[in-house]
Amino acid sequence: MVTSGLIPFSIGVYADSRSDFNRVPLNPVLVVTERAIARPLALPVSYGIRNVAWPTNILWTIALLAPVTLSWWQLYLLAKTGSTIPKRWLKVRVVNEQGRPPGLGAVVIREGFGRWTVPISIAYLLWRYSFAFPNLGLFTFLSLLMIVGEGIGLPSRRGRRALHDQLAGTYTIDATRPLPSSLLANNKQAESVSSNDQAEESQEGEELAAAETNQSPNLWRRIQQNPNLTLFGIGLTSMTAVLATLIGTQVYIQIQQSQRATEKINREQFLELRNQLNSNSGVTNEQRQSAILAMGGINDPQSAKFLADLLVSETNPSLLDTIQQALTTVGPKAIPELKNKNQFLVSELESVGSTATQERELRQGRLQRNQRTINKILSVYSGKIEGVDLSSTQLGQSGTPGSSFFNLVLDNLDLSGVKFKSANLNQASFKGSRFRGVGEDGRWDTYDDVMADLSQAQLQQANLTDANLSRVLMNRTDLSRATLNRANLSNARLYEAKLNSAQLVGADLRNAVLEKSSLTGADLGDAKLNEANLYAARLGRVTAIGTQLSFANLTNTDWQGADLSGAYLDRANLNNANLSATRLAGAVLRSAQMENANLQNADLSLADLRGANVAGADFKGAILAPSKQDPADQFVETPDLGSVSAVVQGVDFSKAKNLDPKQIAYICTQGGIHSSCP
Repeated sequence: MVTSGLIPFSIGVYADSRSDFNRVPLNPVLVVTERAIARPLALPVSYGIRNVAWPTNILWTIALLAPVTLSWWQLYLLAKTGSTIPKRWLKVRVVNEQGRPPGLGAVVIREGFGRWTVPISIAYLLWRYSFAFPNLGLFTFLSLLMIVGEGIGLPSRRGRRALHDQLAGTYTIDATRPLPSSLLANNKQAESVSSNDQAEESQEGEELAAAETNQSPNLWRRIQQNPNLTLFGIGLTSMTAVLATLIGTQVYIQIQQSQRATEKINREQFLELRNQLNSNSGVTNEQRQSAILAMGGINDPQSAKFLADLLVSETNPSLLDTIQQALTTVGPKAIPELKNKNQFLVSELESVGSTATQERELRQGRLQRNQRTINKILSVYSGKIEGVDLSSTQLGQSGTPGSSFFNLVLDNLDLSGVKFKSANLNQASFKGSRFRGVGEDGRWDTYDDVMADLSQAQLQQANLTDANLSRVLMNRTDLSRATLNRANLSNARLYEAKLNSAQLVGADLRNAVLEKSSLTGADLGDAKLNEANLYAARLGRVTAIGTQLSFANLTNTDWQGADLSGAYLDRANLNNANLSATRLAGAVLRSAQMENANLQNADLSLADLRGANVAGADFKGAILAPSKQDPADQFVETPDLGSVSAVVQGVDFSKAKNLDPKQIAYICTQGGIHSSCP
């Protein structure tokens, strides 16, 4: 079963690494299966659906279905014949008490419940509530230990029987020997009943009764032997269920009555305060301020809506501050109303012509008050705003610098679980903020980690220095000219994201998905992109000095004009990559896959190509012979290669393209392989 799953899975992984297959979304069945497995095992799951090569979808589906089909086929054989294929090889047979094949029902109990469910459930409970959770190695060890322990079995009067055999009423016997006497007696008894021979039936019945006294009765036999006890148990269970239902119903009714009474009181208080805030009520500003603050403390859904409307319509500066304070008191419950008003004010602002300056400034001021209130609530309730939905909200920089200028500032806050999908967050500041949380289990990198959603958000020129964006969904997010220095973006999903001219110095992008993203002109100096997926990404004119790209998927990437001096590209997949006019001086390309790569006019001086696959690579105009290092570039740390001859030693250039005589001469003298070498 393991082999039937591993073989197509491995071929699928290989197909996914190829550049000549079209990319398609992962099969939804595989996505659901992945998440269903991940939840009980506390494995982290990347939200959203990733893209894979089209054969990979088929092969991984086969890897899922093949073990299931094979196992059910073996269960069917076991039910009908008493032996699976391995049992036939080992001359082992499973029979019931009559010495016959056990049947499908008994096999499901024996294999599904007894052999797997019971031992693995015990192992899972021990693992889940132990100090070692979520260490999967310990769970695997406990599972194997429980399965072996269950299979050893316990001695009984009819020989040693495993738990699964005892639960299903089956026996595992040597198929090369006759049936044991006890099973043979049972088998004869069954035959005598079918032939209706009364005399023999009586005799065999006595033998069967004698045999039953020598074995422990199963559950069904116990029920037949003790009908009164069974009826008593059923009656007690029924009475307990009825009593629990009555008590639960009464408690529910009381809770509902209490809630209705509280809602009535809050509604009456709201109506009274709203009347006080009426413009015709004749109350003073101090009284209005008191009423506004009191309304913020009412647990009534109408109060948040009223205050959000009042924030737009009020013009008195002192009252506006009080309204913002009241909405902050309401907290995250006020966000939905503020979001609705935000979207309404944005549409109003867009409808005003550029010539109506006064009207535009008035509506701009209303929008900024709304934005500041949202900013304040997010700041005050940091870490308590999971699930807050700010999708499609305008929170980007607005107005002109001065008294009416707004800039979203959410530095060093816990924003995990907030939905910023399609929101405008341009020029916002999130320095040191965290966009993911540990979830209920208090552990990182488990299934219940709380993630923010920044997909399709506008974050142009945003400051995300030192921010924690690990595993966060950022598909098609616009991060052009954003600052992400030292940000944690490991395992983040940045499919088709825009990172043009972004600052990513020292950023952690290990295992991140940057498929088809645009990083033109970005600074990736000292960034970590180990095992990252940059399939078909655009990286022209990127600065990647000393960047770690080991094992990264760089298939079909465009690096034209980039600086990869001293970069670590060992075992990276650069098939069909465009590296024309790039600087790879001192780069480590050991065992890299560079089939059909475009290396025209690239500077490969002092690059370590040992073990690289350069079949079909275009070396037209590429610099292979190391030249004297420019003193201005001495800050670039080149790897210690020992001697220059080790750069291309053992590398096969026989299938490389457009090698000129000078390059071939250098390859041959430095230990490379080419058909022209003597």
